[in-house]
Amino acid sequence: MIFMMIIEHDLPFSFVEHRRFKELLQYLHPDVKVPSRHVATMNVNNLYDFEKKKMKCMLSKVPSRISLTSDVWTSCNSEGYISLTTHYVDANWKLNSKMLNFSHFPHPHSGREMAKVIYGVLEEWRIEHNFFSLTLDNASSNDKMQDYLKERLLLHNNGLVSGEGLKVVGPSIKKIRESIKNVKGSEGRMKVFKACVAKFGGIHTKMGLHLDVITRWNSTFLMLESALVYRRAFCSLVFDDRSYSSCPTNEEWERGQKMCDFLRPFFQIIELISGSSYLTSNLYFMQVWKIECLLLQNLSNEDELIRTMANDMKTKFDKYWSDYSNVFSFGCILDPRFKIKLLKYCYSKLGLDPISCQAKLKVVEHKLYTLYNEYVQIYSKETISNTMATTSTISIAQVDVMNVSQGFT
Repeated sequence: MIFMMIIEHDLPFSFVEHRRFKELLQYLHPDVKVPSRHVATMNVNNLYDFEKKKMKCMLSKVPSRISLTSDVWTSCNSEGYISLTTHYVDANWKLNSKMLNFSHFPHPHSGREMAKVIYGVLEEWRIEHNFFSLTLDNASSNDKMQDYLKERLLLHNNGLVSGEGLKVVGPSIKKIRESIKNVKGSEGRMKVFKACVAKFGGIHTKMGLHLDVITRWNSTFLMLESALVYRRAFCSLVFDDRSYSSCPTNEEWERGQKMCDFLRPFFQIIELISGSSYLTSNLYFMQVWKIECLLLQNLSNEDELIRTMANDMKTKFDKYWSDYSNVFSFGCILDPRFKIKLLKYCYSKLGLDPISCQAKLKVVEHKLYTLYNEYVQIYSKETISNTMATTSTISIAQVDVMNVSQGFT
């Protein structure tokens, strides 16, 4: 109880050593052992760790998606702080709000730094897979932060799929990676390499050489793409730089080309979904569907390595994306260019039999109509209250829900 009191009332740890507090405890129980501030500190930290583990366990069992709210501010003494609160509906349909983070946040309060902190909290609490939305104020830095965070989250989930495929190709691209490291290792080597580039001519030098981060598959794609542009220059470098001994063989270059061609559509899809200057909710369903189609096509690829990559990626895809989010399916349906006919077409191209295809469509339709009816009820109540003030208002409840919703199909 003492330690809970320290936490709840924001008391200093030294409070337990205050003379009057000790007298109170001894008055209540003469034989009481009053803890020291060091014991109080240890017990408060233990209590925090216990509650944190319990909270992690609870969040891992949340049946719904988790939404977040965050704020950054500067105190009167110019110290920056950031908070992050989670909101979710539990199995009993009760709305819960829990603060996950309240910490010191030194300047600069840039979008990149904010995204780094927020994503770190998501990873720490293991909710990055179940994250749905983030609500912020209108600070200008939040616009950039959303872009960075969206990229990290999309690359995380899709990277789990693509990264799974890259596990089997490590040895195949090792020499390409080492070649770029060699050239970028010193100014002298880069100078010799540029001379090789100039010797051949016709090489698009604006691209430059990219060295990948092994844990980020999109950077591996960019590395392969840039290295392939300079393939002839690397082959020439073998004769001009005696220290260069990691030049890939023709077979390894061809393998790199195949991997680059295989990863390119995935990279383009992630770039499209990551856009911030246009709506993306209506694009989500079709892009995830394209990823699944690409994987299915390459399960029978003639190249064994690509086939193995596709198989591993499909396994990971089924784990995270087997059921496309119904909310984003709604975005596709409400797009007047697509509607529900697109979903029917997409499902049919995945090799589903007509019965399974129809079952999936019925689930999406049912949830869409359910959501629509909830809004009808909400606005019907508002309309009824308004008719008490003016008889000219027509209740939205009079609208035939099914007739209106037929516009979606």
